[in-house]
Amino acid sequence: MPVVFRHKGFRFLFYANEGDPREPVHIHVLKDGIEAKFWLSPEVIVAYNDGFNA
Repeated sequence: MPVVFRHKGFRFLFYANEGDPREPVHIHVLKDGIEAKFWLSPEVIVAYNDGFNA
């Protein structure tokens, strides 16, 4: 899982070849064991949030 960006303890990453069929473009954000996933196109939308505050 390549990390593409780090900021204040947040890691922004993607998993290669994720899903079957392949999922649309998205990014995972992790910090302290908490994770969220964001669809990036056609606009940034939260796909899921597993513990981050709003």
